[in-house]
Amino acid sequence: MTFPEDNFMELLRLAALDAEDLTVISAHLQDAILRPEDLTYLAGEHRFLMVARRFDWTPNAPPRRRLAGVHFERVLTVKTRGLTPGDATPMSLLALTFTPTNAPSGHVDLVFSGGAAVRLEVECIEVRMKDLGPVWEAATRPGHDIDTRDTASGTAA
Repeated sequence: MTFPEDNFMELLRLAALDAEDLTVISAHLQDAILRPEDLTYLAGEHRFLMVARRFDWTPNAPPRRRLAGVHFERVLTVKTRGLTPGDATPMSLLALTFTPTNAPSGHVDLVFSGGAAVRLEVECIEVRMKDLGPVWEAATRPGHDIDTRDTASGTAA
C-alpha cells in the first residue's frame, strides 16, 4: 500500500563516516526486520550488505515500513552469534554500535533481539543506507515481538 504523501517525499539516503553519523543511521534502522539470508559479506570487496524492512518513524504518519539497503565498506572480517545460515526466521535490529580499537579502525556491532549479533571488524566507519522504494502499511508500531505480516509488502510471511 502506498500513501499519498509518498509522491512528494524523497527516499531517505544517509552516509556515516564517524560514530556520530552511525548513531543517526542506527536510529533510522531501529526495529528493522530482516532475516539471516538478508545479510551478505563480499570478502573480496571488503563489503557487508544487508536489506532490511525498516520502520518509518515519520511523526503523525500511519505505521508503515520501507525496504532499505545498507552497505558497510572496508570490512576486514565478519563474526556472527546466534544466526543460522538459511534460517528464514525474522529478527528485529535493535542498534548499530561502533567500538574503536586502533582509531580509526574498530568494530561495528549489529545487535538483534533474541541475542543474535553480527560484528564487523572495519578499517574505519564507511556506511551508506538508502531506501529502495517499496512502502507498505505495518500491522503495528514496533515492539520486540515480531509480527510476520511486517516482513513482506503487507502480506503474511
